[in-house]
Amino acid sequence: MNPEHVLVPYQCHDLPPGPWLIFSPHADDETFGMGGALRLAADQGISTHVIVLTDGALGGDVSDAAQTAALVQTRQQELSAACALLGVSHTDTWDQPDRGLIPDAALSERIATAIADTGAGTVFFPGALELHPDHRMTAQLVWQAGQQLQRRAWRGALPQFWSYEISVQSPVNRLLDITAVLSTKQQAMAVYASQNSQNNYPDLIMALNKARTFSLPATVSHAEAFCQFTDDELSDSLQAATTAALARYFAVSETKG
Repeated sequence: MNPEHVLVPYQCHDLPPGPWLIFSPHADDETFGMGGALRLAADQGISTHVIVLTDGALGGDVSDAAQTAALVQTRQQELSAACALLGVSHTDTWDQPDRGLIPDAALSERIATAIADTGAGTVFFPGALELHPDHRMTAQLVWQAGQQLQRRAWRGALPQFWSYEISVQSPVNRLLDITAVLSTKQQAMAVYASQNSQNNYPDLIMALNKARTFSLPATVSHAEAFCQFTDDELSDSLQAATTAALARYFAVSETKG
């Protein structure tokens, strides 16, 4: 069978080129998923832009329109505060319905336009194996937008496309050491009181980030995990790219020893 290094890196990677454009399904996913990377980018002078696709209206215990509106406003305030801690350059919320993301050509086109207008060097989106349907649909929508940009390369060089983990482990090929900025990520996660009252999300995220150090030196206390996709992978479906990554877990290595 393939050895471990085929499935997970044994060293941390440098930050990818900026500007960064992060597509987050809900306000908090950008912080839980890659808050450490965002702070590292800010510290290195990389411009970061976060777009939250949904209004997050279902992320709490609400029973009427007034409470729903208040929750949406609270989540937007939390987004601003958390991203300020992480040094995010710009945030935007597109107000798609929470748990209502669907395949939509107009939304994919809007995403493609945002990528082109931002001049993004790297685009981030949730991993395809995430549990929440909005997470997986965000991945699909951004992937489709990337394919649209491939077909009109005259608009500029294609950015790198990286998926990031939010709630579960996925096949990855890039690890970023967030040890130096761990306390800042924890502070940013704590800002999302409206969501942390629903579950112990910061503890879960810290466990995920700790588990990602399995293949790394002992000096790395926590890491965030990503998958960088090639242009050839992007030209095919996200399902095909994910299936190929999973296949490595079952393949027999040609290297002996």
